[in-house]
Order: sequence, then C-alpha cells, then structure tokens
Amino acid sequence: MSSSVVAEYVTSRDGTLIGYLRQGVGPGVVLVQGAMADVHAYRDLARGLASSFTVITAERRGHGMSPLPYSAKHTIQRDVEDLDAVMTATDATGLFGLSSGAVIALEATRTLARVKRLAVYEPPFYRDGIDRDGISRLDSEIAHGQLGAALVDALVTAGTAPALIARAPRPLARSVARIVLAVQAQQPGPASSLRQLLPGVRYDFHDVAERDGSIGEHASIDRPVLLLSGSASPAFLRSAIRELAEIIRGSRHIEFDKLGHDGPWNSGGTAEISAALRTFFTSSI
Repeated sequence: MSSSVVAEYVTSRDGTLIGYLRQGVGPGVVLVQGAMADVHAYRDLARGLASSFTVITAERRGHGMSPLPYSAKHTIQRDVEDLDAVMTATDATGLFGLSSGAVIALEATRTLARVKRLAVYEPPFYRDGIDRDGISRLDSEIAHGQLGAALVDALVTAGTAPALIARAPRPLARSVARIVLAVQAQQPGPASSLRQLLPGVRYDFHDVAERDGSIGEHASIDRPVLLLSGSASPAFLRSAIRELAEIIRGSRHIEFDKLGHDGPWNSGGTAEISAALRTFFTSSI
C-alpha cells in the first residue's frame, strides 16, 4: 500500500482549476467536502480508506486548493462539472459527500452516469426551506469583511450553531466569533483557517438553496446509495436522511451513536465511518 499523498489538479469545464489529493491504491473513491473546511479535514477518513481504495479528496471551488472568488452567477452545475472533471481524471466511480458536499454528490449522482455508488453524510434539506434572509445577511457581511458576524450567521442559518452561539445575544455571539476566528487563525498546520474559508461558504449556501425543496427528485437515482447520520446531529438533518431513505429505492441508512454533523472530520467518528464506507464500496467490486 502506498501511503504518500500527492496533490494534483484538473481543469473543469468552465476553466476553473480544481485541486485534489490522491493517496492509496485500489478502486477510486472521491470525497467531497462540506462548508467551512478544506481537504485536510478529511485527513483521518482518507487514511482509513487508503488501504483499500485510491482516495481522491476533492477541493471544492472557492476553497483551499481551488481558490475562486464567489460570483452570484454560480450554479450547482459548476460543482457537478468539477466533480465530473476530477472523476474523469482519476477513473474514480465511487463518491462520498458531507453536508453541502453531500447535496452536490447527490446532484452529481442524479445527473452523471459516471457515478456508480454513492454515500452521503447528512445532506441539509430543510422541511420549511432554508432561511433566505439569513443567506442575504451572510452575503452582505462577507462582502463588507464582517467575518465575526458572518460566522455567526453561517452557523445559525445552517441550523448547526452550538447552543452558546444560537442562544446568546447577537452582539455577544459576534464577539465570541471574532475571538474564535483570531485564535483559530494562529493554529499551525496545512489546513486553511476559518477566516480564509468563510468567503467560500457562499458557494455552499447557494448550492443548498438551489436544491431546496427538491429532495423528491432523488427518487430517480437507481444506483446503490448509503445514507449516514449521527445521533447527536440536529433533528432536521436526521429527519432529512430518513426521508431520503424512503425516497431512494434500495438505499441503506446507518446512524452512528453519539456522532454529530462533523463525524467524518478528523478526530470525529472516522474509524466507524471509514469501516462502513469500506464495506459499502468494496461490495461493488
């Protein structure tokens, strides 16, 4: 087994340069990141899969290895084209996505024949629709460099804010967020800081909003699908994954005890999740 990690790049259909990390040997599986993290958040999960698969950790446009300023003309189809380019370049046919990355992975599976098997962890579908006013505030705050406020609104609008942030008076929450951003920016390591990643969160919210109300369309997916969630995640995420399980015929749902929405990230539940993914993707070979 090769444990080396190699950085590679491919050009997407619209000319955007998309970076990804390659490691391991075997059939190709692409990991798609969610919001407010880059490819390095999948370090432990990728290592857990690399003994059985060629693991391709794809960097989303507007994040880390794939820097691109956000445009209001963006559409989720660009993200699907990015995945298509990465999968074509690497001959991968397996796909895993987390959160907003799961929404993109679902859309890719719905529209691309290249995807043969799909696993997703907690794609955010909102029964009453995502808060469009919250997205507008977030866009304005990022445009004006108000990153403390943007971090708070990103978490609150997504429905994943910790209780300390969600229940605190907004001025206090923003002050706490500014401290978090400052402290986190000083942490060593290859991963991008939250301060660097926040502008790219507009891609995530745009894609989730674009697919808002379209959960039923995934009934057309006719390939094997594994649906994953954590028992400690927000109720709306657990409800959405159960609804998907009813919509996608033949899909399987696994809920991991005590894991939250960040389960697939480093130091989360990567051992349990990688084991489930290994079983699922190996069964297609």
